[in-house]
Amino acid sequence: MSRGNVLLKMKLRSDPEMLGVVRAALLQLSEKLGLAEGDCRAVVLAVDEGLTNIIRHAYGGNTDKPIEVRFRRIKAAGDGVKQNAFEIVLEDRGATVNRAKLCGRALDEVRPGGLGLHFIRESMDKVEFCRKKGRNQLRLVKMLQTTPHGGT
Repeated sequence: MSRGNVLLKMKLRSDPEMLGVVRAALLQLSEKLGLAEGDCRAVVLAVDEGLTNIIRHAYGGNTDKPIEVRFRRIKAAGDGVKQNAFEIVLEDRGATVNRAKLCGRALDEVRPGGLGLHFIRESMDKVEFCRKKGRNQLRLVKMLQTTPHGGT
């Protein structure tokens, strides 16, 4: 994993007040990468949901635990070929996630909460969860569209 393509790395506390800082930085970064307005909002929502889940579930609402967020431009397989993509990794040192609970709830169940994972999966092209060296990692990938003028 090359560090040369890291666009931004943020280390923050698990304080919900920090979510606005991440949202603002991510919105600007996703616009800079050429994502369409709707995709920018969707990526911001997905990351916001992921961070909220870390704060609520991995850290049980504790506001002073570490979270690291890395934003990279990568090449990822899409439609059978390598394409430019935007990778976001959310990492925490919280409680191990129960994989059986990573399914989210049914959309037709009308009640608050439980839709964050659904929004994340709908917004991103790839969603992967793993635990490495005592840390939870949520990896989100959004494919970038190549513009005709050679932008992204």
